[in-house]
Formats: sequence, C-alpha cells, structure tokens
Amino acid sequence: MNNILSTTVIIAALLASTNVMARDDQKMHPLEDALNTPAAKEKLDPEIKLYFGENKHPKVATEIGEWKTNKKTNAFNKSDKDACEWTFLSAVLELQERARKEGGNAVINIKSNYKNKETSSETEYMCGSGALMSGVALKGTVVKLK
Repeated sequence: MNNILSTTVIIAALLASTNVMARDDQKMHPLEDALNTPAAKEKLDPEIKLYFGENKHPKVATEIGEWKTNKKTNAFNKSDKDACEWTFLSAVLELQERARKEGGNAVINIKSNYKNKETSSETEYMCGSGALMSGVALKGTVVKLK
C-alpha cells in the first residue's frame, strides 16, 4: 500500500512539474520601465541613440546594417518583470555594442523578434517568460545619423 501511495505521489509531482516547466508566457512590457531601471541608467551609452518602432529620428547619413539579438536570463526567484527588464537591457546593450563596433551612432527601427515573430512598438517590447528562463529578442538597424 505504501509503495502505491509513494508511486502516485511521485507521478503527480512529475506531472505538475512538467506543466510548470512548459510555461512560455509571452507578454509586452513597457519600454519606459526597462529603460529607467538603475542598471539601464548606469550601463546604457547615451552616445549611441536608440529608436524603437517607428519613432522619429534625425536623417540617416549611412545605413550600416540590421542585426538581431537573442538574450536569455535565469528567471529563478525573480518576478517576470524583473527578469524581462534585465534581459531587455542585455539585448539593448548588445545592439549598442554592435553600433559602436560598426561605426554607427544609433540603432533605429528596433523591434521585438521573439521566436522570429516581429512586433514593432514605440512603447513596449515582447518578453517570453518560463519557469526557469526569460528571453528577449530584438532586431534593429545600425546607422550613422547626420
């Protein structure tokens, strides 16, 4: 009898953990919140401008190319919002680093590209959150503005 009860408990626990592990919530989060975290204020380079979606920007002198990022972070013991903001910052920093490396001074037309599904917004970005990981994928065009 104890073996049957133990086996039932183990099977129930495994089934429950499978549902939790399979979580992949995709949600839009405010850009403003992510760009105003203390970490973002400290790490973002004000010399490399960022323009999301169809935001207006100065005239482009040189279009250098389009690049993608795909960042993930451990979401354990973090809220989805905190994990997404951290991952978003990593993705944006990678775009800024690419602009610096390529001789650009801005990244324009930045869009979410989560699981290769583009979402363009001037106010939000897409983040996928699971039980263990959160991810943000961005796509943007590195340019030199006049």
